[in-house]
Amino acid sequence: MRKNSIKNTRINTEVQKVLAEVIRGEIKDPRISPFTSVVAVEVASDLKTCKAYISVLGDDLAAQNTLAGLKSAEGFIRNRLAKTINLRNTPEIRFVMDQSIAYGVNMSKKIDEVIAEIPDRSEEEAETEEE
Repeated sequence: MRKNSIKNTRINTEVQKVLAEVIRGEIKDPRISPFTSVVAVEVASDLKTCKAYISVLGDDLAAQNTLAGLKSAEGFIRNRLAKTINLRNTPEIRFVMDQSIAYGVNMSKKIDEVIAEIPDRSEEEAETEEE
């Protein structure tokens, strides 16, 4: 099976949906931040392993605690996944922190800072016309 086949894409989407629901509503671990989202899921073509990219709104400590909580609840999550999605094999889930949202926010702030430092072009044109 090709990595980007239609079947694999459907499985990735369904696993992502179920993981998000389980993390949001069924896990009672206080370490897991309420602002946790499942950004993407990659299920291997043999359906034995799965990478779940997780994003946590907050500081690094909240992200580390959330990751630890998800790793400890992996058995429960896998059980819910098996009951919800009818697959031949229930994939072993590996949680990976996704920093792309934080990176994007940081880059946006830097761009805004650079733009604020550049003098306004209309002021420069007005100065050159006065001379």
